[in-house]
Amino acid sequence: MSEPMATRDAYGKALAELGAQNPNIVVLDADLSKSTKTALFGERFPERFFNMGIAEQNMIGVAAGLAAAGKIPFASTFAVFAPGRVFDQIRNSIAYADLNVKIAASHAGLTVGADGASHQAVEDIALVRAIPHMTVIVPADGEQARQAVFAAAQHHGPVYLRLGRPKVPVVYDQEHRFQIGRADQLRTGDDVAIIACGLMVSLALQAADQLAAEGIAASVINMATIKPLDIGAVVRAAKTCGAVVTAEEHNIIGGLGSAVAEALGEFYPVPLRRVGIQDQFGQSGEPDELLAHYGMTAEHIAMAAREAVARKV
Repeated sequence: MSEPMATRDAYGKALAELGAQNPNIVVLDADLSKSTKTALFGERFPERFFNMGIAEQNMIGVAAGLAAAGKIPFASTFAVFAPGRVFDQIRNSIAYADLNVKIAASHAGLTVGADGASHQAVEDIALVRAIPHMTVIVPADGEQARQAVFAAAQHHGPVYLRLGRPKVPVVYDQEHRFQIGRADQLRTGDDVAIIACGLMVSLALQAADQLAAEGIAASVINMATIKPLDIGAVVRAAKTCGAVVTAEEHNIIGGLGSAVAEALGEFYPVPLRRVGIQDQFGQSGEPDELLAHYGMTAEHIAMAAREAVARKV
């Protein structure tokens, strides 16, 4: 995948590929299959594809039943609906029973764009991260999203896979090997560590280039698995750099920034700056305009890094 691709597009293609390999894969969608890209699976395997209509709670319940019967269901809708509309069903029907359901939520974050605040899920990671048994994955680009689909299918237990609408720059080639629970260090540096997820990873790399021009050596870590968090990677970064910045397309409360702050607070406290949505709702606009408005560009990441470095003892 050498061209920019939306992670939702990579998901749809990977799902169809996975379906050809594993007859136990089934897919459910809440009347959004063209947008979530599950239509690709439905065209190839109509007998294993279920359009549940605009009934997300029922979709999760059916997915739980299919998992209990030995299938591996991928249930897809927009992130504002799963987990937003179906938290009770995810918690009690899937996670409590530790069922093998994969929830693939697309159109996450501000970059849904013009659909506005009602459709911009900025708190979904916080919701699912707090549920026991849940694994939470936020891939950085198309290739990592493709591999995350296969990893989710091989992992037993509930998984939340967070996907986006816009095309994102390429971070990985096909040599990449995604592993649940393991962070990737994309740049090395000993002045500050930037820990990012999702589309913010490519912006973190741009910020590292800006900082390098100023003589600040930034480490860049892709924390694609928010839960279980790679605590070892966080602590190593803190010990090496002495300052940390997190970057996420999510509320700074409850997401990647909170997870990293918890790890640092318990194991190795250092100065921390969190780049993300500052406990606000989104609004209608173009994705790039929204990222700039909410302080989530490469320039903002670089600024946070300078502030974190300045606070080092």
